[in-house]
Amino acid sequence: MDDLNRLKDLLRSGRIARRDFLRQASALGVTTALGTALTAGLVTASGALPAHAATPRKGGHMRFGMGHGDTSDSLDPAHVNNGFTVVMHYTISNTLTEVDAAGRLLPKLAESWEASADASQWRFKLRSGLTFHDGRPVTPADVVAAINHHRGPDSTSTAKPIVEPITSVKAEGPLEVVVTLAAGDADFPFKLSSFNFPIYPANADGTLDWLSGNGCGPYKLKKFEPGIRADFERNPAYWQAGDRAHFDSCELLAIVDVTARQNALISGEVDAIDRIDLKTADRLAALSNVEVREVEGKTHYTFPMRTDTAPFDDINVRMALKHALDRQALLDTILYGHGTIGNDHPISPAYGFHASDIPQTDYDPDKAKHYLKQAGLSSLEINLSGADAAFAGAVDACVLYQEHAAKAGINIEVVREPSDGYWSNVWMQKPWSACYWYGTPTADGIFTQAYSAGAAWNDSYWNNPRFNELLVAARAELDNARRMEMYREMQLLVHSDGGVVIPLFANDVFAVSDKVGHGDLANNLEVDGRMFFERWWFNKS
Repeated sequence: MDDLNRLKDLLRSGRIARRDFLRQASALGVTTALGTALTAGLVTASGALPAHAATPRKGGHMRFGMGHGDTSDSLDPAHVNNGFTVVMHYTISNTLTEVDAAGRLLPKLAESWEASADASQWRFKLRSGLTFHDGRPVTPADVVAAINHHRGPDSTSTAKPIVEPITSVKAEGPLEVVVTLAAGDADFPFKLSSFNFPIYPANADGTLDWLSGNGCGPYKLKKFEPGIRADFERNPAYWQAGDRAHFDSCELLAIVDVTARQNALISGEVDAIDRIDLKTADRLAALSNVEVREVEGKTHYTFPMRTDTAPFDDINVRMALKHALDRQALLDTILYGHGTIGNDHPISPAYGFHASDIPQTDYDPDKAKHYLKQAGLSSLEINLSGADAAFAGAVDACVLYQEHAAKAGINIEVVREPSDGYWSNVWMQKPWSACYWYGTPTADGIFTQAYSAGAAWNDSYWNNPRFNELLVAARAELDNARRMEMYREMQLLVHSDGGVVIPLFANDVFAVSDKVGHGDLANNLEVDGRMFFERWWFNKS
């Protein structure tokens, strides 16, 4: 009963969503019917907390402090390297589709879509009357440019793996776009909800005019200083202006230091922040003007090893390092329990195709020594690069890894890297580093972007022919039972052969001023899918 009361308190305070309450209550033996009844006095029928269930109010200037931002940031949707520019794209433009708080795919700029019988051709119909911020109409040619921006033999886009199966993109008539794929893809419309596919105007030569920031979204971009700030004002002609885009203006601030970020919220300099310091989460939640939100999601913390570089090209070294880390200690020390233990593959229970029967990688120094011996080594000396730009507490996590691995005869030298420039100078450059990954709406999405051969964000440089074969086959498979078999095998391959240590899945824990209102919170990306400027409002002055 104490555990159930704790869950009720978390729901009442807004630190977990209604769906997470029901799932965790079920694990305690509470029936779905009883769980639903228990929430009746705590949440509205829509699942929103009573404090935030009032009709959204228009007006006000919203300021968000982000633990992201780099001087190398740009608006190029082919190179979205952190959460700061993710927010920018979702704020100033729209994608064809949108993922809601329940994980469902909703129409956005596309009012409808349909597929051929084998899901190899998709026809999207745009809403009529859509306009860019400068008044120009949104046309199918703009959608074609947005997709083709990532295509071509010379493309360096991080979304290139998503578009590689495309054989043609064509505008048909005044409102339709037809995308033809080399093979079926049952999840293709989900992929076009990604921050890589915001719609900007097409230039005369068919290229994408992303540099202007002239989007078709809820807010107009007024100023962008990479690594510092971005300012926005409401777009009065936004097609969803009635039930979205409630703030008059918004301000996105890069505040990488977590202490400075939290102090800015406490003092009222900002209205919301992401990536709070979890060890002080309870103290922060106790403040009268601050509310902490917690959503179970798909974000995971990783230590990618470059499998194209010695000694990580040896599977035995990779397995030794996977068994040389005490994951429970990391969960307790880095996340303070706000998450779950990872198992060296990225498909958490939040995904529909999660394989729950894969044996957990355990902390076993003797087993790690065994794998070192199999690699012909009696000990190992290796560098691990980290900075808190990777994730809050990343450097501390590296130090803990160092302590745990020492018992297996592995000497890890922790290299403390500067946060500024981390994503361009360290990640995917150094042989072993700390990293984090958002989830994606589908299992295919994360596998394609981070694990497929040649993917721009395949940060372990892993290339497993069987995995690559299954990835293509599962994408086109329309029978879910067969797809589950394929995704299970892919998870097992990443778990047992892959080059990424995945010790933790982190809950999305962020904080807002008590005047901030919102509905149910999405977990496809951090902080309500990074669409908070469009979805939230002030419930009081």
